Amino acid sequence: MKQIKWKIIFGASMIALSVTFYLIHYFIFRDANHIILYLIGDTAFVFIQVLLVTLIIDEVIALRQKRAMLNKLNIIIGSFFSEVGKEVLKYMSEFDPSSKRIGQELVVTDRWTLREFIETSNRLKKYSYDIDMKRGNLDSLRQLLIKERTFLLRLLENQNLLEHDTFTNLLMAVFHLTEELESRTEVRDLSEADMKHIANDIKRVYTLLISEWLDYMKHMKENYPYLFSFAMRTNPFDPHASPEIKE
Repeated sequence: MKQIKWKIIFGASMIALSVTFYLIHYFIFRDANHIILYLIGDTAFVFIQVLLVTLIIDEVIALRQKRAMLNKLNIIIGSFFSEVGKEVLKYMSEFDPSSKRIGQELVVTDRWTLREFIETSNRLKKYSYDIDMKRGNLDSLRQLLIKERTFLLRLLENQNLLEHDTFTNLLMAVFHLTEELESRTEVRDLSEADMKHIANDIKRVYTLLISEWLDYMKHMKENYPYLFSFAMRTNPFDPHASPEIKE
């Protein structure tokens, strides 16, 4: 209430000062036509000024703020892949009978262009992402996700992630899978229906995780070459990847 009252007083004071100076001008020069001419001209320019500020300047500022926000979000995404994302990808790729084929698509190098990232992303959208529950180690995946549950919760609590829909969807899918696996005391002897349900949850995470990982690699290449170098050397899809630089 006090803030509103202060604004009213301030606005009234500015109007009073304006009227006062117009009156001073009139009493000195006795030229009402001049005052009206400039008053109408200045008022007309106000609309152009509003247009410039609201549609152009504000848009540029909002765009810069959004870019800054996305850069901060990509730092969070980077911490996710460093902490848990890469390990989850490794475990989930074991369930995929065609993981070697998709792995060949995702051996990103420093020679990749923006076009290659886009083309690879488009091809991955057509990938079937089959999950064979007999191939992977479900118990190890369960233990990893339960261990990282607190970390995942902290990420979900970050309000800034609402600006990044795809990553938020990924986190929600990972957290849902974590809850599903944590609620089962024994995952080595699940029913056929239960296995099918878990397979669908894994497929959802696997699909979103690969797509997000590729976007993350593209961002690193464009903005942080040194981080991109390490990401290439720890690529979960490259069987020959090594953090050590041998050449």
